[in-house]
Amino acid sequence: MADVLGNDDVSAALGELAGWSGDAEGIERSVTASSFLDGIRLVAEVAHVAEAADHHPDIDIRWRTLTFRLSTHSAGGVTEKDLALARQINELIG
Repeated sequence: MADVLGNDDVSAALGELAGWSGDAEGIERSVTASSFLDGIRLVAEVAHVAEAADHHPDIDIRWRTLTFRLSTHSAGGVTEKDLALARQINELIG
């Protein structure tokens, strides 16, 4: 099982993850796509990298606004898996 990071570690990591906020319980980022279909395409791209990593975000879709929430539920908080997926999501967002 992955180790849960403390608030200080999560806070330091968030300083290097543009757009993300949160604490040791979970991190999240919201983005607004240029259209609904562009948002759905981004969700599909995130789904592919999440499936490959076997680590899946909670995704909320509200028209063009997407919110990605990450926490390693089996560990009870944020782990390195969440930070790695957040970095990949940022790359996809561009």
